[in-house]
Amino acid sequence: MFIEPSLKGERRGWIEVICGSMFSGKTEELIRRLKRVKIANLKVEIFKPAIDVRYDQEKIVSHDTNAILSTPVDNSQTILLLAQDVDVVGIDEAQFFDDQVSNVCEQLAQKGIRVIVAGLDMDYLGNPFGQMPNLLAKADYITKLHAICQVCGNIANISYRKVNEGGQVLLGEKDVYEPRCRICAQLKD
Repeated sequence: MFIEPSLKGERRGWIEVICGSMFSGKTEELIRRLKRVKIANLKVEIFKPAIDVRYDQEKIVSHDTNAILSTPVDNSQTILLLAQDVDVVGIDEAQFFDDQVSNVCEQLAQKGIRVIVAGLDMDYLGNPFGQMPNLLAKADYITKLHAICQVCGNIANISYRKVNEGGQVLLGEKDVYEPRCRICAQLKD
């Protein structure tokens, strides 16, 4: 599916975005792709926002506890500085990065680097989240994953917030969020 195109021997980069609600398997899919890159003996650098310390300070960890070592960074420009001489860059929780993350991904792809990004496409209200719309617009490949609605069992695309606190960004796990479909997200508990 993700075959690197070639033109007169030039290495071409591209941007892959994995998006969906919480508990849809975004980080799991990111980790799966990055492990395959390592099996292929390609040089990879993996990044996550420094504010995301829910499971680990340095590792990207899925809700199923699969993990891969990453570098926490405070801003997307740092990714450009640290991603030297690599074949692939992985970025998790892209919605938490600053407004330059899509430009950083574009610059990496222009250098011939495969960029794999995972993030929430919508916030708990069902609105576009952070820089994800810009990343989706620049992506060469998009994978949208769905969770299972905890109320009705249909596909879920909303990260329903069970607590009545915080702004758009409130780090949490199953104690704070659950996946819901658009109909059940309208229900009040």
